[in-house]
Amino acid sequence: MADIAKLVEELSKLTVMEAAELAKALEEEWGVSAAAAVAVAGPAAGGDAGAAAEEKDEFDVVLTGDGGKKIQVIKEVRAITGLGLSEAKALVEGAPKALKEGVNKAEAEEIKGKIEAAGGTVELK
Repeated sequence: MADIAKLVEELSKLTVMEAAELAKALEEEWGVSAAAAVAVAGPAAGGDAGAAAEEKDEFDVVLTGDGGKKIQVIKEVRAITGLGLSEAKALVEGAPKALKEGVNKAEAEEIKGKIEAAGGTVELK
């Protein structure tokens, strides 16, 4: 039973796109219809969590820190925002501050990845 609870917990973390990929993979692997796979995965994801993920399509990307790599983070902030050196430096030093507001999930994740690769920390709201 503990393994099933762990599986349910992991499935609850899936995004809508990941759940769709799971449905396709189950259909290909076991020969079940995608509708049946989604029905099985749907309740495991939890009603409120799934609905919240579907409703939220705009995100604010907030820089929360430079992780001790201020110069690298400033370079990425400049590349992402188009700010000048002094403006980007002020933004990084004044963290937490919004880098971009109202962006789609893909762009928000891309920005988060770039900042984290430079050593900074980011929160999506």
